[in-house]
Amino acid sequence: MEGISHRTLLVNGVNIHVAEKGEGPVVLLLHGFPELWFSWRHQIVSLAARGYRAVAPDLRGFGDSDAPPFSSVYTTFHVVGDLVALIQALGPDQVFVVGHDWGAYMAWWLCILRPDMVKALVNLSVAYAPRNPGRRPVDACRTIFGDDHYICRFQEHGAIEAEIAQIGTTWFMKKFLTYRKPATIIIPKDKGLEVSLETPVTLPSWLSEEDINYFASKFEKSGFTGGLNYYRCLNLNWELTAPWTGVQVDVPVKFIIGDLDLTYHTPGIQDYIHKGGFKSAVPFLEDVVVMEGVGHFINQERPHEVSDLIYDFIHKF
Repeated sequence: MEGISHRTLLVNGVNIHVAEKGEGPVVLLLHGFPELWFSWRHQIVSLAARGYRAVAPDLRGFGDSDAPPFSSVYTTFHVVGDLVALIQALGPDQVFVVGHDWGAYMAWWLCILRPDMVKALVNLSVAYAPRNPGRRPVDACRTIFGDDHYICRFQEHGAIEAEIAQIGTTWFMKKFLTYRKPATIIIPKDKGLEVSLETPVTLPSWLSEEDINYFASKFEKSGFTGGLNYYRCLNLNWELTAPWTGVQVDVPVKFIIGDLDLTYHTPGIQDYIHKGGFKSAVPFLEDVVVMEGVGHFINQERPHEVSDLIYDFIHKF
């Protein structure tokens, strides 16, 4: 991590912590849950060595960035507003964007709302899902998977935070970051996180105790409510984005996913990705890469391959 600098920028009314390294075209790296800028540690070093300025913020609600107390200020428009202001503060008119998990979700919407600011996009794990005008997303999860689906369980303020506190931040990070079942996460209320998420006997080679301790130290300080508020805004996002029903993503895109990623086993998603639906919604989709034997936290699990895939795409522009 040597040579990575850190600073805090006031953007869109919130203080956003950023880690950065390198000189050249800006690559904005957007993390997911439960993560931080640190999830991109390998890509920051790799991209900087190849002539790029890699910039990885802690999104609002995470790490050393501000975490406003109300869930209603974690909508797509608030977070994309942060990203627009951050890009303006960094200087260039356009940037490359790389997103994972919630970072990918927000990257899709950055491209929809401000395509003029994005040269090209590489998204990991979360495919663009056009708005379904007939059904709210949390309601859809409940209908398909039941009340114990993790997104449904995350909705109740304070409930999942209390369960995390019971097992401890370090254990939660180990359980979540090493989850590799090719199926969604179900958290029965009568069993809780302790039983629902297995704890690895030993950490995988790509994740060290020091890595876990870094994540845990930051979440011990910030708590998890900021990150959980992204899930709590899902239905509100659906309501607010009604004017963009049917919109396409009109920037060049590469998409990368692991075949063990729980998102790759959402009902219908593989047909959508591979049989034309994804390409219809993202007409400048240039490449889809499915990495074998890889779970959800793909940029950490296969750091060098993912860094190469990012570089191979963005260096063409």
